[in-house]
Amino acid sequence: MALELYLDLFSQPCRSVYMFAKKNQIPFEFQKISLMEGEFRLAGRVAGSKPAMTYLAEKFQTPDFWYPADLQRRAQINEYLSWQHTGIRMYGSKMFWLRLMLPKVMGVEVPKEKMDGALEDLNNALNLIEEKFLQDQPFIGGDHMSLADLVAIVEIMQVS
Repeated sequence: MALELYLDLFSQPCRSVYMFAKKNQIPFEFQKISLMEGEFRLAGRVAGSKPAMTYLAEKFQTPDFWYPADLQRRAQINEYLSWQHTGIRMYGSKMFWLRLMLPKVMGVEVPKEKMDGALEDLNNALNLIEEKFLQDQPFIGGDHMSLADLVAIVEIMQVS
């Protein structure tokens, strides 16, 4: 029986869960927003976040690099996943609205000062990712991609 993944693909965290499930060939049925397996359910935005991905990683015994058993590496992954909600998501979402939604969809011109300020905030968050989380490593948890990297990539893709 496939998991029921109800995702909103306009939501950054839900895109991460979708990509993770597809990459790891986790059987699921695509619907809206929640994760259900029998009586077990993660509903609302939680289904598109750390709880859903860590559940899937452990339940389907995905390769260890996604969510490592090593406690120190796992702590690094969890640190980023906890930080990104307030550390970069709001800046990425703001750029998405300022660069796409307001001018292209709503026909509203965004003042240059507002765009410059938003870009500066985003650049500060991206610099923090490089300095704090990557620290001259190829990935957030070390030498291999993890759930944290997947979430970071999807967040950064949103503004490109």
